[in-house]
Amino acid sequence: MRWPRRSSLPRDLVNRLELRRGERVLSHAASDSGTLVATLHALHLPGGHAVPWEQIDRARWDDDGLVFVEEGAGEHRFAIADPGALAETVFERVTATILASRRIAIAGESGARLVARRPPGGDTVTWQVHLDDGVDPEDDAVRARVGAALDRLQEQLGV
Repeated sequence: MRWPRRSSLPRDLVNRLELRRGERVLSHAASDSGTLVATLHALHLPGGHAVPWEQIDRARWDDDGLVFVEEGAGEHRFAIADPGALAETVFERVTATILASRRIAIAGESGARLVARRPPGGDTVTWQVHLDDGVDPEDDAVRARVGAALDRLQEQLGV
């Protein structure tokens, strides 16, 4: 009996990824625009752009493939017929970067999500604030409420 072989990436593709020392490929899948490759530190997209796991705000899989939001860059969509292990890897790697996520109310139903993230193998904690639609980031009361909530969360986490 032969065991199924894990599909491997072509050597030239691995070389183009320019992986840092100690980084390795975890999974990959073919998309409509090229191969997506998950490594210890990032999701490598076709075209050479690598998105660090801590910069992926949210990701979801639907019938067409992967949809995710990159901090500061917006939404990415990739049609993937057979995600293989990539779906599980994306979920696990993004989740592993989240130290804390808290929702705060600002006005009525409107609010914000405060997220503390740390890159894989890193020590530096970054803070992300995601305001609901319609919440004015320039409003002094909003800034004060978010600032106070961030201070409390940082104190609770000891960071």
